[in-house]
Amino acid sequence: MKDLFNIDAVSLLIKSTGQNELLPRAMRVNSEKKADGSWLTEADTIAHEILTNSLQEISGFPVLSEEASIEEQNKLMQSEDIWWCVDPLDGSSNFAAGIPYYAISVALVVKGDVEFAAVYDSSADEFFTAVRGQGASLNGRSLDCRQYQRPLADAIGLIDFKRLPETLASALAAKPPWASQRSFGASALDWCQLAAGRCHIYLHGKQMPWDYAAGKLILTEAGGIGSDWQGEPPVVKNNQSVRVLATVSEYSYRECLTFLSRLDNNNFTNTEPLSAAV
Repeated sequence: MKDLFNIDAVSLLIKSTGQNELLPRAMRVNSEKKADGSWLTEADTIAHEILTNSLQEISGFPVLSEEASIEEQNKLMQSEDIWWCVDPLDGSSNFAAGIPYYAISVALVVKGDVEFAAVYDSSADEFFTAVRGQGASLNGRSLDCRQYQRPLADAIGLIDFKRLPETLASALAAKPPWASQRSFGASALDWCQLAAGRCHIYLHGKQMPWDYAAGKLILTEAGGIGSDWQGEPPVVKNNQSVRVLATVSEYSYRECLTFLSRLDNNNFTNTEPLSAAV
């Protein structure tokens, strides 16, 4: 990995962007809705420009950012073997409202596989990183989420209800199979909460590559598991949304897949429309 780029330089770039550009602007920015219904702030734009230009300068690899056009994103995915997948401000709605739950998400994709990941929560000064095959860490401390395994009935779930099929969302709201559930509103950071063992199950009905690329590697290198709802790994090679399931352990993962399969057979289908994005 060190042969591809300077990890220290990339880490410093991500931290400085979070501390110097995002943190001072929280709840002090103008925001507007994008075509997909998500929010865009001036901080998104500033962080996008800084990260795009600087990552290319440091490594020579192109950058796919959430804030790029769909045409630019598709062209890069189809033409490049190595590229950065970036969400310059994950959790824009929280950021604009002054809720301290947002992050910068950066992943290096090599021929469809994420090899390096970093997610930085500047409000808490928490820097999650992972290198494929070398483990994950939080502020330099190794992570192993398997020690936090719980039976499904005792688990805490991170559930994004708005993007779930309506029948599934209603079923989970009425009678969840886990002890409690919450929704925080920043996808990449949600993956990291599982990696740190703070929550145990993650269910989301619509994630793009920049939502899961970095967080999934961090979780899996910490010992957790993440897949789509059929048990297959999300494919970073295409610009399509996926429904994701993640857990802190193999045991919890199998329990959740069984639960989803049972509901799929009886209550909803994977072709059911999804709600609009936040």
